[in-house]
Amino acid sequence: MPTMIIKNVNILTMNKNKDIVENGVIVIENNIIKDIGNEELLNKYSCGNIIDGKNGILIPGMINTHTHASMVVFRSLGDDVPNRLKRYLFPLEKMLVNKELVYIGAKYGILEMLLGGVTTFADMYYFEDEVAKAAKVLGIRGILGETIVDFPSPDSEKPYGGLEYSKSFIENYKDDELIIPAVAPHAIYTNDKEHLKRAYDIANRYKVPMMMHVAEMDYEYNNCIKEYNMTPIQYLDSIGILDERFISAHSILVSDKDIEILDKKNVGISHNVGANSKGAKGVAPIIKMHEKGMKIGLGTDGPMSGNTLDIVTQMPLVGKIHKLANNDRSIFPSSEILEMATIGGAKALNLDDEIGSIEIGKKADLVLFETDSVNMQPIYDYYSVLVYSANPSNVDMVIVNGKIIVKNKILVGDNNTQKELINQLQIMKKKILDIANKL
Repeated sequence: MPTMIIKNVNILTMNKNKDIVENGVIVIENNIIKDIGNEELLNKYSCGNIIDGKNGILIPGMINTHTHASMVVFRSLGDDVPNRLKRYLFPLEKMLVNKELVYIGAKYGILEMLLGGVTTFADMYYFEDEVAKAAKVLGIRGILGETIVDFPSPDSEKPYGGLEYSKSFIENYKDDELIIPAVAPHAIYTNDKEHLKRAYDIANRYKVPMMMHVAEMDYEYNNCIKEYNMTPIQYLDSIGILDERFISAHSILVSDKDIEILDKKNVGISHNVGANSKGAKGVAPIIKMHEKGMKIGLGTDGPMSGNTLDIVTQMPLVGKIHKLANNDRSIFPSSEILEMATIGGAKALNLDDEIGSIEIGKKADLVLFETDSVNMQPIYDYYSVLVYSANPSNVDMVIVNGKIIVKNKILVGDNNTQKELINQLQIMKKKILDIANKL
C-alpha cells in the first residue's frame, strides 16, 4: 500500500530522457518511488495521505557534493580579507573547534540545506561523528568524511590522527541508512604521499568514497609543478589513488591532459562555482568535462567560503559565469544545470542507482517548489524558472527517504529548532569575536 501520494505537480524527472509530467502524480511506498504518472493513478491506488502540490514543480532532491557545514559559525567573518584562511580560519579552528561547535554548526548548516531543498550533502570536517549525529537528528542523507591533515587538529593531538578516526567512523556508520562514511584527506599540500596512500587503502578496504580538495590553489599547483614536475591531478594519478570512488572538489587548475586522466579514472567532480569565484580562484573548465560526459555535481564549499549552503543559489552562477567566461550564451542550458544539481551530483557520489532522479524504484528524495510567489510566474520553461528565477524561499516541501522533513517551508514537528540554534550561534559569536579581534 502507498504511504504517500502527491498530486497536481509538474514533475521534472531528470531521468535519461529528462521526461516532464505535467499535472502529474507520484506514488510513494515507504521510502521508494512506486509509480509516476497522470491523474489516473489516483484511481489505481488507495492512500490516506494524499498531498496537493498546488501546481508546483517537483524535482529530485538536490545534492551538495562538497561542503564543511560546521563552518557556518564563522560565516561573514573576514570575507574581504586577502589572507582570510591563514589569518582567521586556521587560528580560530585551532582555538575554538570542539564537539559542541561542530554539532551546533552542523545542525544549523543542515537546517539551511534542507530548507533550501538539499536532501544529500558531502561533508568533510573535524569531529565528523558530531556531523553524523546532526544529520541523523534532522533526517538528511550524508556522505561524511573526517578531515586528514599533517598537523595536530582540533580532534587529534598528533598529525594524521584523522586516519585512525576515519577507520572508527567508518565502522560505526558503514551500515547506516542515511550516512555513508568516507575518507577525506584535506589536500596534497597537507598530506604527503605515504599518508595519501594510507587514506586510499582505507577507502579501498571498506569500499567507501574518498574526497579531497584538488587543483584549487595557485600555490598548490605551483609547488606540485616545482617538486614533482606534474600537475596535482597527474601527481595523484602517479601515486595510484584516483578511481571511480574519488571525489575531486574544485578542480579549477586542470589541463586538457588532466581532464583526460579524470575521465579515464571515472573520478567524480564537485564544481563549487560560488566559492571559486568569490575566492578569485578561477573558472574551472567544467564545460570541457561536461562535453565528455563526466560525473559532475555542484557544491557550495564551506559557508565561510561561499556563504550559502543551498544549491539553488549555485545554479544561476553556473550559467552566468561560464557563459561569460566562454563568451557563449548558448552553453549550459538550464536543463543541464539542474541536471548537475540532481542526477549529476548523484553520479559524482556514485549514488545514481538510488537517488538523483524521479524514477520507479529509486529512493523518495524529493523537493517541491511552489509557483505562487511573485518571482515564479509566468512559466514558459520549468528549468529556466528554477535555475534563474527561483530562490531557496520557494522550496515548499522536502522529502528525504520517503519522510517529509520540510512542509509549508518549515521544519516538520519542531518550529523552535531554528530559533534555538540562532541563540546558540550568538553565544559562540561573542567568543569568536573576542579571539578574532586579537588576530
